[in-house]
Amino acid sequence: MIGKTLGFYFFRRFVSTTILFILGVFALAYIVDFTEFTNRTGSLPKFDVKIAMAVSAMRVPLIMQIAVPFIVLFSAMATLMNLNRKYELVVARSVGVSAWQFLLPACAGALFIGALAVFALNPLAAAGFAKAEEIEGEWRATKSSLAGGGKVPWLSQSTVEGDAIIGATRVTNAGARLYDVTFLLFDENNAIAQRYDAARADLLDGKWRMTDVVVTKAGNRPEAVKSVDLMSNLRKEVVEETLAPPEMIPIYSLPQKIAAARSFGVSANPFAMQFHSLTALPALLVAMTLIAATVSLRFVRFGQSIRMILGGILAGFVLYVVSVLVKSFGSAGIIPPPLAAWMPVIAAGLFGTGFLLHREDG
Repeated sequence: MIGKTLGFYFFRRFVSTTILFILGVFALAYIVDFTEFTNRTGSLPKFDVKIAMAVSAMRVPLIMQIAVPFIVLFSAMATLMNLNRKYELVVARSVGVSAWQFLLPACAGALFIGALAVFALNPLAAAGFAKAEEIEGEWRATKSSLAGGGKVPWLSQSTVEGDAIIGATRVTNAGARLYDVTFLLFDENNAIAQRYDAARADLLDGKWRMTDVVVTKAGNRPEAVKSVDLMSNLRKEVVEETLAPPEMIPIYSLPQKIAAARSFGVSANPFAMQFHSLTALPALLVAMTLIAATVSLRFVRFGQSIRMILGGILAGFVLYVVSVLVKSFGSAGIIPPPLAAWMPVIAAGLFGTGFLLHREDG
Protein backbone atom coordinates (compact mmCIF):
# COMPACT_ATOMS: atom_id res chain seq x y z
CA MET A 1 0.00 0.00 0.00
CA ILE A 2 1.32 3.46 -0.89
CA GLY A 3 2.43 5.49 2.12
CA LYS A 4 0.90 8.78 3.15
CA THR A 5 4.07 10.75 2.41
CA LEU A 6 4.48 9.33 -1.10
CA GLY A 7 0.76 9.57 -1.79
CA PHE A 8 0.65 13.21 -0.72
CA TYR A 9 3.72 13.90 -2.86
CA PHE A 10 2.01 12.54 -5.98
CA PHE A 11 -1.17 14.42 -5.05
CA ARG A 12 0.73 17.68 -4.61
CA ARG A 13 2.59 17.26 -7.89
CA PHE A 14 -0.67 16.66 -9.76
CA VAL A 15 -2.48 19.61 -8.16
CA SER A 16 0.44 22.01 -8.66
CA THR A 17 0.75 21.03 -12.32
CA THR A 18 -2.99 21.51 -12.75
CA ILE A 19 -2.78 24.99 -11.21
CA LEU A 20 -0.09 25.95 -13.72
CA PHE A 21 -2.29 24.74 -16.58
CA ILE A 22 -5.25 26.65 -15.12
CA LEU A 23 -3.24 29.88 -14.95
CA GLY A 24 -2.05 29.43 -18.53
CA VAL A 25 -5.52 28.68 -19.89
CA PHE A 26 -6.98 31.57 -17.87
CA ALA A 27 -4.49 34.04 -19.37
CA LEU A 28 -5.08 32.74 -22.90
CA ALA A 29 -8.88 32.73 -22.51
CA TYR A 30 -8.82 36.25 -21.06
CA ILE A 31 -6.80 37.64 -23.96
CA VAL A 32 -8.98 35.94 -26.58
CA ASP A 33 -12.25 36.95 -24.89
CA PHE A 34 -11.14 40.55 -24.35
CA THR A 35 -10.12 40.84 -28.00
CA GLU A 36 -13.41 39.35 -29.20
CA PHE A 37 -15.48 41.42 -26.76
CA THR A 38 -13.84 44.71 -27.73
CA ASN A 39 -14.29 43.93 -31.42
CA ARG A 40 -17.98 43.27 -30.78
CA THR A 41 -18.74 46.23 -28.51
CA GLY A 42 -16.02 48.77 -29.27
CA SER A 43 -18.34 50.84 -31.45
CA LEU A 44 -21.05 51.19 -28.79
CA PRO A 45 -21.45 54.68 -27.29
CA LYS A 46 -21.05 53.50 -23.68
CA PHE A 47 -17.95 51.39 -24.32
CA ASP A 48 -15.18 51.76 -21.72
CA VAL A 49 -11.87 49.88 -21.86
CA LYS A 50 -11.55 49.40 -18.09
CA ILE A 51 -15.10 48.08 -17.80
CA ALA A 52 -14.49 45.85 -20.82
CA MET A 53 -11.45 44.36 -19.08
CA ALA A 54 -13.58 43.66 -16.02
CA VAL A 55 -16.36 42.15 -18.16
CA SER A 56 -13.90 39.77 -19.82
CA ALA A 57 -12.59 38.75 -16.39
CA MET A 58 -16.17 37.96 -15.35
CA ARG A 59 -16.76 35.87 -18.48
CA VAL A 60 -13.57 33.80 -18.24
CA PRO A 61 -14.75 31.53 -15.35
CA LEU A 62 -17.46 30.11 -17.63
CA ILE A 63 -14.82 29.36 -20.26
CA MET A 64 -12.64 27.76 -17.59
CA GLN A 65 -15.55 25.56 -16.50
CA ILE A 66 -15.89 24.26 -20.06
CA ALA A 67 -12.12 23.73 -20.35
CA VAL A 68 -11.65 21.90 -17.01
CA PRO A 69 -11.81 18.36 -18.51
CA PHE A 70 -9.06 19.16 -21.01
CA ILE A 71 -6.99 20.93 -18.34
CA VAL A 72 -7.10 17.82 -16.15
CA LEU A 73 -6.30 15.55 -19.12
CA PHE A 74 -3.18 17.51 -20.10
CA SER A 75 -2.19 18.03 -16.47
CA ALA A 76 -2.38 14.29 -15.72
CA MET A 77 -0.36 13.46 -18.83
CA ALA A 78 2.28 16.06 -17.99
CA THR A 79 2.52 14.95 -14.34
CA LEU A 80 2.88 11.24 -15.10
CA MET A 81 5.32 11.82 -17.95
CA ASN A 82 7.43 14.11 -15.75
CA LEU A 83 7.47 11.56 -12.93
CA ASN A 84 8.43 8.90 -15.43
CA ARG A 85 11.17 11.02 -16.97
CA LYS A 86 12.77 11.52 -13.55
CA TYR A 87 12.48 7.80 -12.76
CA GLU A 88 10.28 8.50 -9.75
CA LEU A 89 7.66 6.04 -10.95
CA VAL A 90 10.41 3.49 -11.63
CA VAL A 91 11.60 3.79 -8.01
CA ALA A 92 8.01 3.56 -6.75
CA ARG A 93 7.44 0.40 -8.77
CA SER A 94 10.71 -1.10 -7.50
CA VAL A 95 9.47 -0.98 -3.89
CA GLY A 96 6.21 -2.69 -4.75
CA VAL A 97 3.93 0.29 -5.48
CA SER A 98 1.60 -0.65 -8.33
CA ALA A 99 0.27 1.68 -11.00
CA TRP A 100 -3.13 1.66 -9.30
CA GLN A 101 -1.60 2.86 -6.05
CA PHE A 102 0.24 5.87 -7.47
CA LEU A 103 -2.73 6.67 -9.71
CA LEU A 104 -4.95 6.90 -6.63
CA PRO A 105 -3.53 10.32 -5.54
CA ALA A 106 -3.97 11.64 -9.09
CA CYS A 107 -7.59 10.46 -9.14
CA ALA A 108 -8.10 12.03 -5.70
CA GLY A 109 -6.65 15.27 -7.09
CA ALA A 110 -9.05 15.08 -10.04
CA LEU A 111 -11.98 14.63 -7.65
CA PHE A 112 -10.76 17.58 -5.58
CA ILE A 113 -10.48 19.82 -8.64
CA GLY A 114 -13.87 18.61 -9.87
CA ALA A 115 -15.48 19.47 -6.54
CA LEU A 116 -13.95 22.96 -6.67
CA ALA A 117 -15.18 23.38 -10.25
CA VAL A 118 -18.73 22.36 -9.31
CA PHE A 119 -19.20 24.10 -5.98
CA ALA A 120 -16.90 27.14 -6.34
CA LEU A 121 -16.16 27.82 -9.99
CA ASN A 122 -19.70 27.16 -11.25
CA PRO A 123 -21.47 29.72 -8.98
CA LEU A 124 -18.70 32.22 -9.76
CA ALA A 125 -19.05 31.56 -13.50
CA ALA A 126 -22.86 31.88 -13.39
CA ALA A 127 -22.76 35.14 -11.42
CA GLY A 128 -19.95 36.59 -13.53
CA PHE A 129 -21.58 35.66 -16.83
CA ALA A 130 -24.92 37.11 -15.72
CA LYS A 131 -23.27 40.37 -14.63
CA ALA A 132 -21.29 40.57 -17.87
CA GLU A 133 -24.48 40.05 -19.88
CA GLU A 134 -26.18 42.77 -17.85
CA ILE A 135 -23.38 45.27 -18.54
CA GLU A 136 -23.35 44.44 -22.24
CA GLY A 137 -27.14 44.74 -22.28
CA GLU A 138 -26.91 48.23 -20.76
CA TRP A 139 -24.34 49.19 -23.38
CA ARG A 140 -26.58 47.91 -26.16
CA ALA A 141 -29.69 49.60 -24.77
CA THR A 142 -29.17 52.45 -27.22
CA LYS A 143 -28.25 50.21 -30.13
CA SER A 144 -29.96 47.02 -31.25
CA SER A 145 -28.12 43.78 -30.49
CA LEU A 146 -29.32 42.48 -33.82
CA ALA A 147 -26.45 44.36 -35.40
CA GLY A 148 -24.15 41.91 -33.69
CA GLY A 149 -25.92 38.93 -35.18
CA GLY A 150 -27.60 37.82 -31.95
CA LYS A 151 -30.31 35.18 -31.95
CA VAL A 152 -33.74 36.40 -30.88
CA PRO A 153 -35.69 34.01 -28.64
CA TRP A 154 -39.48 34.41 -28.38
CA LEU A 155 -42.23 33.50 -25.93
CA SER A 156 -45.96 34.18 -25.72
CA GLN A 157 -48.46 35.18 -23.06
CA SER A 158 -52.24 35.48 -22.80
CA THR A 159 -53.93 38.09 -20.59
CA VAL A 160 -57.24 39.93 -20.40
CA GLU A 161 -55.69 42.58 -22.64
CA GLY A 162 -55.12 39.97 -25.38
CA ASP A 163 -52.41 37.69 -26.62
CA ALA A 164 -48.83 38.90 -26.96
CA ILE A 165 -45.55 37.61 -28.35
CA ILE A 166 -42.35 38.77 -26.66
CA GLY A 167 -38.86 38.71 -28.13
CA ALA A 168 -35.56 39.76 -26.57
CA THR A 169 -31.91 39.60 -27.54
CA ARG A 170 -30.47 39.48 -24.03
CA VAL A 171 -31.70 38.08 -20.71
CA THR A 172 -30.33 38.92 -17.25
CA ASN A 173 -31.39 38.98 -13.60
CA ALA A 174 -32.51 35.34 -13.65
CA GLY A 175 -35.01 35.96 -16.43
CA ALA A 176 -36.61 39.04 -14.91
CA ARG A 177 -34.90 41.60 -17.14
CA LEU A 178 -34.89 41.65 -20.94
CA TYR A 179 -32.93 43.93 -23.25
CA ASP A 180 -33.78 45.10 -26.76
CA VAL A 181 -37.34 43.84 -26.39
CA THR A 182 -40.21 43.62 -28.85
CA PHE A 183 -43.83 43.12 -27.73
CA LEU A 184 -46.45 42.27 -30.35
CA LEU A 185 -50.07 42.57 -29.16
CA PHE A 186 -52.88 40.88 -31.11
CA ASP A 187 -56.57 41.73 -31.28
CA GLU A 188 -59.50 39.30 -31.32
CA ASN A 189 -59.00 38.74 -35.07
CA ASN A 190 -55.37 37.65 -34.49
CA ALA A 191 -54.12 40.77 -36.22
CA ILE A 192 -51.29 42.86 -34.77
CA ALA A 193 -52.91 45.73 -32.89
CA GLN A 194 -49.85 47.28 -31.22
CA ARG A 195 -46.11 46.90 -31.21
CA TYR A 196 -43.74 47.98 -28.44
CA ASP A 197 -40.00 48.25 -29.04
CA ALA A 198 -38.23 48.86 -25.73
CA ALA A 199 -34.62 49.16 -24.69
CA ARG A 200 -35.41 47.21 -21.50
CA ALA A 201 -38.28 45.37 -19.85
CA ASP A 202 -38.48 44.24 -16.22
CA LEU A 203 -40.87 41.54 -15.05
CA LEU A 204 -42.59 42.74 -11.88
CA ASP A 205 -45.56 41.28 -10.01
CA GLY A 206 -48.18 40.73 -12.70
CA LYS A 207 -46.77 43.14 -15.28
CA TRP A 208 -43.94 44.04 -17.60
CA ARG A 209 -42.45 47.48 -17.12
CA MET A 210 -40.82 48.73 -20.33
CA THR A 211 -38.48 51.71 -20.49
CA ASP A 212 -37.43 53.83 -23.48
CA VAL A 213 -40.30 52.54 -25.58
CA VAL A 214 -41.42 53.17 -29.15
CA VAL A 215 -45.16 52.45 -29.42
CA THR A 216 -46.62 51.64 -32.83
CA LYS A 217 -50.38 51.29 -33.18
CA ALA A 218 -52.19 50.15 -36.28
CA GLY A 219 -52.87 53.16 -38.50
CA ASN A 220 -50.82 55.57 -36.37
CA ARG A 221 -47.26 56.89 -36.48
CA PRO A 222 -44.73 55.50 -33.95
CA GLU A 223 -44.61 57.36 -30.66
CA ALA A 224 -41.70 57.43 -28.22
CA VAL A 225 -42.58 57.21 -24.50
CA LYS A 226 -40.45 56.86 -21.40
CA SER A 227 -42.25 53.95 -19.74
CA VAL A 228 -45.10 51.53 -20.42
CA ASP A 229 -46.67 48.88 -18.17
CA LEU A 230 -48.17 45.77 -19.75
CA MET A 231 -50.15 43.18 -17.79
CA SER A 232 -48.57 39.72 -17.69
CA ASN A 233 -49.41 36.28 -16.32
CA LEU A 234 -45.86 35.02 -16.78
CA ARG A 235 -43.65 34.00 -13.88
CA LYS A 236 -39.94 34.63 -13.75
CA GLU A 237 -39.21 30.89 -13.79
CA VAL A 238 -41.09 30.47 -17.07
CA VAL A 239 -39.25 33.35 -18.72
CA GLU A 240 -35.95 32.05 -17.39
CA GLU A 241 -36.63 28.54 -18.72
CA THR A 242 -37.56 29.92 -22.14
CA LEU A 243 -34.94 32.62 -22.62
CA ALA A 244 -32.09 32.22 -20.13
CA PRO A 245 -29.33 29.64 -20.80
CA PRO A 246 -28.91 27.04 -18.02
CA GLU A 247 -25.24 28.03 -17.70
CA MET A 248 -26.40 31.25 -16.01
CA ILE A 249 -27.92 29.28 -13.11
CA PRO A 250 -25.59 28.15 -10.29
CA ILE A 251 -25.78 24.52 -9.21
CA TYR A 252 -27.27 25.48 -5.84
CA SER A 253 -30.33 26.97 -7.58
CA LEU A 254 -30.83 24.35 -10.29
CA PRO A 255 -33.02 21.93 -8.24
CA GLN A 256 -35.44 24.75 -7.40
CA LYS A 257 -35.50 25.90 -11.02
CA ILE A 258 -36.22 22.36 -12.21
CA ALA A 259 -39.10 21.98 -9.75
CA ALA A 260 -40.51 25.41 -10.64
CA ALA A 261 -40.35 24.76 -14.38
CA ARG A 262 -42.14 21.42 -14.00
CA SER A 263 -44.81 22.98 -11.79
CA PHE A 264 -45.65 25.40 -14.60
CA GLY A 265 -45.75 22.64 -17.20
CA VAL A 266 -42.54 23.85 -18.87
CA SER A 267 -39.86 21.43 -20.01
CA ALA A 268 -37.10 21.31 -17.41
CA ASN A 269 -34.75 19.13 -19.47
CA PRO A 270 -32.12 21.85 -20.13
CA PHE A 271 -31.89 22.66 -16.41
CA ALA A 272 -31.89 18.97 -15.45
CA MET A 273 -29.18 18.24 -18.01
CA GLN A 274 -27.03 21.05 -16.67
CA PHE A 275 -27.48 19.82 -13.09
CA HIS A 276 -26.56 16.21 -13.86
CA SER A 277 -23.63 17.29 -16.04
CA LEU A 278 -22.23 19.28 -13.13
CA THR A 279 -22.71 16.44 -10.65
CA ALA A 280 -20.95 14.07 -13.07
CA LEU A 281 -18.03 16.46 -13.65
CA PRO A 282 -15.75 15.11 -10.85
CA ALA A 283 -16.20 11.57 -12.17
CA LEU A 284 -15.51 12.83 -15.70
CA LEU A 285 -12.20 14.30 -14.50
CA VAL A 286 -11.26 10.94 -12.96
CA ALA A 287 -12.04 9.30 -16.31
CA MET A 288 -9.81 11.87 -18.03
CA THR A 289 -7.02 10.99 -15.56
CA LEU A 290 -7.34 7.29 -16.37
CA ILE A 291 -7.22 8.06 -20.09
CA ALA A 292 -4.06 10.12 -19.52
CA ALA A 293 -2.53 7.21 -17.61
CA THR A 294 -3.03 4.85 -20.55
CA VAL A 295 -0.49 6.84 -22.59
CA SER A 296 1.85 8.14 -19.88
CA LEU A 297 2.97 5.12 -17.82
CA ARG A 298 5.57 3.63 -20.14
CA PHE A 299 9.10 3.56 -18.77
CA VAL A 300 11.16 6.50 -19.96
CA ARG A 301 13.83 4.25 -21.46
CA PHE A 302 11.26 3.13 -24.00
CA GLY A 303 10.32 6.75 -24.69
CA GLN A 304 6.89 8.35 -24.73
CA SER A 305 5.57 7.58 -28.20
CA ILE A 306 4.19 10.64 -29.95
CA ARG A 307 1.56 8.38 -31.44
CA MET A 308 0.43 7.24 -27.99
CA ILE A 309 0.34 10.81 -26.67
CA LEU A 310 -1.70 11.98 -29.64
CA GLY A 311 -3.94 8.96 -29.11
CA GLY A 312 -4.59 10.05 -25.52
CA ILE A 313 -5.39 13.59 -26.65
CA LEU A 314 -7.69 12.25 -29.35
CA ALA A 315 -9.43 9.95 -26.86
CA GLY A 316 -10.03 12.88 -24.51
CA PHE A 317 -11.31 15.01 -27.36
CA VAL A 318 -13.66 12.26 -28.54
CA LEU A 319 -14.95 11.84 -24.98
CA TYR A 320 -15.65 15.56 -24.74
CA VAL A 321 -17.39 15.68 -28.12
CA VAL A 322 -19.53 12.67 -27.23
CA SER A 323 -20.39 14.28 -23.88
CA VAL A 324 -21.50 17.51 -25.61
CA LEU A 325 -23.49 15.56 -28.21
CA VAL A 326 -25.25 13.41 -25.63
CA LYS A 327 -25.87 16.54 -23.53
CA SER A 328 -27.72 18.05 -26.48
CA PHE A 329 -29.88 14.92 -26.68
CA GLY A 330 -30.56 15.14 -22.95
CA SER A 331 -31.50 18.82 -23.16
CA ALA A 332 -33.92 18.02 -25.98
CA GLY A 333 -35.51 15.20 -23.98
CA ILE A 334 -34.44 12.47 -26.41
CA ILE A 335 -32.36 10.80 -23.68
CA PRO A 336 -33.12 11.07 -19.93
CA PRO A 337 -30.76 13.73 -18.51
CA PRO A 338 -29.19 11.47 -15.81
CA LEU A 339 -28.38 8.82 -18.41
CA ALA A 340 -27.05 11.43 -20.84
CA ALA A 341 -24.77 12.89 -18.18
CA TRP A 342 -23.35 9.64 -16.77
CA MET A 343 -23.22 7.37 -19.82
CA PRO A 344 -20.05 8.94 -21.38
CA VAL A 345 -18.36 9.11 -17.97
CA ILE A 346 -19.00 5.42 -17.22
CA ALA A 347 -17.92 4.39 -20.72
CA ALA A 348 -14.68 6.38 -20.47
CA GLY A 349 -13.97 5.05 -16.98
CA LEU A 350 -14.46 1.46 -18.13
CA PHE A 351 -12.22 2.07 -21.15
CA GLY A 352 -9.40 3.54 -19.06
CA THR A 353 -9.70 0.88 -16.37
CA GLY A 354 -9.80 -1.96 -18.89
CA PHE A 355 -6.79 -0.65 -20.80
CA LEU A 356 -4.75 -0.27 -17.62
CA LEU A 357 -5.76 -3.71 -16.39
CA HIS A 358 -4.57 -5.19 -19.65
CA ARG A 359 -1.28 -3.30 -19.54
CA GLU A 360 -0.45 -3.58 -15.85
CA ASP A 361 -1.97 -6.90 -14.87
CA GLY A 362 -1.98 -8.76 -18.19
